[in-house]
Amino acid sequence: MKPSAAGARAASSRNPDHSAFTVTNNTQPAQGELSVMFSGEGKPNPGHGIGPAVHNYYLIHTVLGGRGNFEIDGRRYACARGDTFIIFPDELFTYFADERDPWHYAWVAFKGHAAEHLLLGLGFSPANPIVRARDLRPLSSLYRKIRGTLEQTPFPELADLEAGGYLRVLLKELGLRNEGKLVFNSLAILPDIERQIKRAVRWLSYQYAQPISIEELSRSLGYHRTHLSKMFKQVTGVSPMQFLLKVRMERAKELLNEQSHLSIDQVASSVGYPDALYFSKQFRKTFGCSPSEYRAQARGG
Repeated sequence: MKPSAAGARAASSRNPDHSAFTVTNNTQPAQGELSVMFSGEGKPNPGHGIGPAVHNYYLIHTVLGGRGNFEIDGRRYACARGDTFIIFPDELFTYFADERDPWHYAWVAFKGHAAEHLLLGLGFSPANPIVRARDLRPLSSLYRKIRGTLEQTPFPELADLEAGGYLRVLLKELGLRNEGKLVFNSLAILPDIERQIKRAVRWLSYQYAQPISIEELSRSLGYHRTHLSKMFKQVTGVSPMQFLLKVRMERAKELLNEQSHLSIDQVASSVGYPDALYFSKQFRKTFGCSPSEYRAQARGG
């Protein structure tokens, strides 16, 4: 008896924001170097956009026709047929279709601990997220193969392996079109500490409400805590803990101003302090008044 299909099925759904839309998910993404999460193709309606937003995975779009705009790292790129743009995790982005000639694109999302190194080696970064191709046939074929591999497969773990292989070939094709910016050797010789500090800043800025260990953060970035703290201060002017305190206190001020229904305990918990008394001491030390006094002043009381 033939095994039943256990893979992700393509969703050729009625998406009100698209005239055509299909997406296929990977039901068994591996926790390794590189693994596809989902892949699709669509024709958004005029003006349809996504963002401002952030993702926690990598997302590549290749424009097969039409036009649109992509924004990341404070820059806007006008994209047309043949352009590929890359969204990086934790980077604020926006993209939207042209009003007169909305784009048609294919995409693939992926993750893995080798992803960042591979993309940087290929010359891609939030500051360099675009590559252009004259011949789209190899890229279009690879997107179709990725979706086809994941669709209706009886062995999702094997499909994950095959889709990951096609993803690597897709990255190779994009690298060939970005030949002048390949930087494999420089990456191997000199780690980009400023890039790592930027990752640390993003992490602290987004995860401030969680219990945060600078030791753990340092280890995840591959540095000793003392070295990371020294480099962090050189780049930002403050230590990681001072930066985290600033992020938490500024967010606390926002909550005290804008969320009057929240108690002081709830505000404290929302910015990473399970102990409201300790939070109040830190707040007073930072701003010279208690959270309650600040809230009363903000209300004009």
